Amino acid sequence: MESLFKTEEGKKAVLAVYQQKLKDLAISYETQKVNTAFGETNIIVTGNPTNPPLVLVHGANGCAPVALDVYPNLAKQYRVYAVDVVGEPNLSAGRRMNKKANEYGKWLKEVLSKLDLEKVTLAGFSLGGLVIWQTLIEDDVRIKAAYMIVPAGIVNGNPLKGLFKIFIPMKRYMSTQKEKYLERFLSGMFSEKDEFAQAFLSKVLLHFDMDFSPIPTIKDRDAKDITTPITIVAAKNDLFFPGEKLLKRAKKIFPSLKESILLEDSKHVQTRANNKKVEQLILNQSNKI
Repeated sequence: MESLFKTEEGKKAVLAVYQQKLKDLAISYETQKVNTAFGETNIIVTGNPTNPPLVLVHGANGCAPVALDVYPNLAKQYRVYAVDVVGEPNLSAGRRMNKKANEYGKWLKEVLSKLDLEKVTLAGFSLGGLVIWQTLIEDDVRIKAAYMIVPAGIVNGNPLKGLFKIFIPMKRYMSTQKEKYLERFLSGMFSEKDEFAQAFLSKVLLHFDMDFSPIPTIKDRDAKDITTPITIVAAKNDLFFPGEKLLKRAKKIFPSLKESILLEDSKHVQTRANNKKVEQLILNQSNKI
């Protein structure tokens, strides 16, 4: 089986943190496996089966349990399908996805079809936002609404800032395993300290073959063909996808943009308080769309 983990021992170390996080959530859930053209996809399903469906998509170098932890109350009003994105350090297939060929969209479209989900809400963070807009390009008919939080692929940030504040500390941690470099790397992205992120990423950086390929930006003509109501949440101090720049382009290219929000005090990864605001936004709209 194809794997992006560098060693079997490293894979076990990363997935041990994954499983501990899932256990710590203390939720009632079931696991589903879906076979796709891009490999097997692992999905954690929670919430009342009679609730409307919501597919939750985590960010790069992430996993389904962390997405469920960030938005724990969505399951009160939705049947939540938290997907492990293919090609990331989780329980789905270790296949490197081609961002430029819209493979993420083709993959999630197939997952939705295999799950037989209709009138589904999509919510995704960072890379999860890219997965969502690529899915909307492929087929937005079965999608009721889309929430993209600091989405990748709308705009890109200043590469020099990213180099010095994120990439160099990350590389230094990978070569030295010194905690101070991990903390510098995390501080460039996170608005506040996150113990799970530190534990998980400390393993991922050492044991997983991460994808450093360029992030493509959505073409104007593709954005204009999307009809699904879209909500975008951006972060003002996001080094990857600067909030004001992101929203400026989003308002220009998405005719179906329903709402846009700028988090003034946020880096790429939000505070717990801002996560609650985003979660409440999704919950408030659940019966209005």
